Amino acid sequence: MTVSFFAAALSAWRAAHLAVPDLHTDDVALDAVVKLSIKAVPNARTAENLGAEREGTGVVFGDKGLILTIGYLILEAGSILVVAGDGRVYPASVVGYDHATGFGVLRAGVDCRPLEAGSSAGVRELATVLVAAHGAAGGTSRACVVSRRRFTGWWEYMIDGGIFTAPPRFEHSGAALLDADGKLVGIGSLWVSDALEIGAAFPGNMFVPIDLLKPLLDDILATGHRREPPRPWLGVYSEEIQGHVVVTRVLPESPAARAGLARGDIILGVGGEPVGRQSEFYQRLWASGDAGSSVVLHVLHKRTVRQLTVQSMDRMAFLKPWPI
Repeated sequence: MTVSFFAAALSAWRAAHLAVPDLHTDDVALDAVVKLSIKAVPNARTAENLGAEREGTGVVFGDKGLILTIGYLILEAGSILVVAGDGRVYPASVVGYDHATGFGVLRAGVDCRPLEAGSSAGVRELATVLVAAHGAAGGTSRACVVSRRRFTGWWEYMIDGGIFTAPPRFEHSGAALLDADGKLVGIGSLWVSDALEIGAAFPGNMFVPIDLLKPLLDDILATGHRREPPRPWLGVYSEEIQGHVVVTRVLPESPAARAGLARGDIILGVGGEPVGRQSEFYQRLWASGDAGSSVVLHVLHKRTVRQLTVQSMDRMAFLKPWPI
């Protein structure tokens, strides 16, 4: 289903301003929505983009008192504090992180009724949902699901079934997305300008669907990560521009930097296979082997086509040592 601009705009306005009788969230355990305060380890590689000190939302879920959040908040975390709804503060430890989905899982001694996980597969376009962040980040508000689709990020990240909502929330990191029954169906990741793909700006938020966590949770609890070998990672930020994958940044000391990839280069192919879309780039990259494998890139650099061999790595090995 493709939602029109008019239908999306009207539904988003109605969700935000009018009563929604079929949104049964009065008995939701909103005490399970907590504030996270994170300090990164010294000289964290992620500090430039994410900051050395970060705040966001976490959600107490399941029957083990775990806290779910968006993983970028806890990357290279040196210390994490959880502030409950009643003001009590708890230290937290990182249970695990999954780069492929973006989920992060914590453990703390917060004593509250957890949120029940629902099914993100049942979240339909034009449905009214509840966005729940901690109180200092704006608390709860209603929104409309305007799109369900693949999301491709510039940081070697792609998921299927992303949940896009409007109107946008700016304090979105780790916020809970609740369906009409008050069940957890997604975790807030980003503010986006294209919540609706119409060739014009339509701001909103992207939530990572909870169904992506379910097959991984046992692995994360047991080992801190998924059991499959990690994907090859290059350390490249890219953007799709007019049918070309353009390098916008190369992380210092990353595999791509060591191989000589540079800002402004256009990635034409991977392993002899052409790419014109960012999603194709990622698919070819991740199909080239596990982390540590050699990846052959065909690159347009200053009007010259050249071939680079990049020795990929596990992204987690690139980060500064931090406890999981």
